Amino acid sequence: MKRTILFVLLAAVLIGPGLRAQRVYSPSEENLKARAEFRDNKFGIFLHWGLYAMLATGEWTMTNRNLAYDEYEKLAGGFYPAKFDAAKWVSAIKASGARYICFTTRHHEGFSMFKTKYSPYNIVDATPFARDVVKELADECHRQGIKIHFYYSHLDWYRNDYPWGRTGRGTGRSNPEGNWPSYYQFMNNQLTELLTNYGPVGAIWFDGWWDQDQNPDFDWQLPEQYALIHRLQPACLVGNNHHQVPFAGEDIQIFERDLPGENTAGLSGQDISSLPLETCETMNGMWGYKINDQNYKSTATLVQYLVKAAGKDANLLMNVGPQPDGELPAVAVQRLAEMGQWMQTYGETIYGTRGGCVKPRPWGVTTQKGNRLFVHVLETDDPAIFLPLGTRKVKKALHFATRQPLKIERLQGGYLLHLPQEKEAIDCVAELLLAE
Repeated sequence: MKRTILFVLLAAVLIGPGLRAQRVYSPSEENLKARAEFRDNKFGIFLHWGLYAMLATGEWTMTNRNLAYDEYEKLAGGFYPAKFDAAKWVSAIKASGARYICFTTRHHEGFSMFKTKYSPYNIVDATPFARDVVKELADECHRQGIKIHFYYSHLDWYRNDYPWGRTGRGTGRSNPEGNWPSYYQFMNNQLTELLTNYGPVGAIWFDGWWDQDQNPDFDWQLPEQYALIHRLQPACLVGNNHHQVPFAGEDIQIFERDLPGENTAGLSGQDISSLPLETCETMNGMWGYKINDQNYKSTATLVQYLVKAAGKDANLLMNVGPQPDGELPAVAVQRLAEMGQWMQTYGETIYGTRGGCVKPRPWGVTTQKGNRLFVHVLETDDPAIFLPLGTRKVKKALHFATRQPLKIERLQGGYLLHLPQEKEAIDCVAELLLAE
C-alpha cells in the first residue's frame, strides 16, 4: 500500500500542473447549458477588423510583406473609422438570422481593439479614434440579444516577448527566444479584462497555436489558461483553431474553411469529436478587408453552406471583413439581408436542430428535431430521392414551405420521396413526421 501511495504521489509530480489541470477539467452545469445553446444557434458572423484594414491587403500583410513592427505601429496614428456604428453592424447581422458575433479583439498583428491597461498599443490609447469598439459592440450585442464571442490570437508579430514561431520572422523583433513568462502573463491579463469588463461572453476563440508546430516541445500552458477562463465565466466556451483533435479544457471543436469530415483546404483533417462543432468560412476570399477582393459567394452558395453545416451537426461562422472607415462592405450587407430572408421562412429547419438520421447524400442533407426530419434537397434533377430509413416509419410527408402533402412510397430499406415539380432554387425542403 505504501508503495502504491508513493507511486501515485511521484506520478502526480512528474505529470506536472499543466496535465493535472487537463485531467481534472469537468464542465460546469452553466457550461453544458451554453454548449447546448451554441449548438442550437447554428449561425454566427465572424468579424476580422484591425489596423490591417487600413492597408486593404488582408490580415496577414504584416508578415507576408515583412513589415517592421515599429513602422507598422504608425498605422495606429491614422486609424479613425468615423463611420463605425455598433448598432448598425449588429442590426445588419441580426437581420441575417445569425445568433452570435465573433470579433477579433487582438489579431496576429498584436494591436488590441479594446482598452487595455497592459499595453498602450490599443485602439483607445494609440489612435485618434480613442473609442473602445469592443465595448460598443459588446454592449450593442447585449441590447439586441445577440451573443458576443471574442477571437484572441495566441501569437504576436509585434511584441518582443513572444517567442518566434514560423510566422512573423521578418517584422524586426530583436529577440527570437522572447520571454514566454512575460508574454503568457500579458495574454492572461488581457483575457481577464475581456472576461471582466464586457459582460457575458459566449466564447473565447483562440488562433495561432500552429505557429509553434515546428517546436514540438513548446508548452502553451493551455490548461491553466482555459481554467482561468472557466473560473472567470463558467458558461464561456473555449475553442481553439489549432487544426487538431480538441484538447482537454476545450468546449467546442473548430474547422477552418471546411465542413467536418472534409479537408479540401488542407486545414481540417482532424477526427470529429463529440463536442459542439463549428466551421468558419469567408464570405469572399479573405478574412480581413482586401480592396481588390470582390469575389463574394452568391447568396445561394452561402445558404447552402449553412444548410450543409447544419446537416453535419455543425454551426457556420461566416466571416465579413469591415472596411477601414468602419462600415461593413455593401455587398456583405446585401448578402446578410438575403440570407435573413431565407431564414425567415426556413429557420425552423436549422435552429435547434441536430444532424438528421439520414446522413449527408449527394443530393443534400437532413436536419432533425425529435421526430421531425427536415430533408434539404440542394442538388438533383431526379423527381424523387431515396431515404435510407431502415425500419423507421414515416407518418406524413409535407413540402415545408407550402405545407402541401408529398407522395412517399415504402421500399425495402427506406422510402422514396417524390419531390414537387417546382422545386426551390436554393433548397427544396420537405418535412417528414417519423413514428415515435
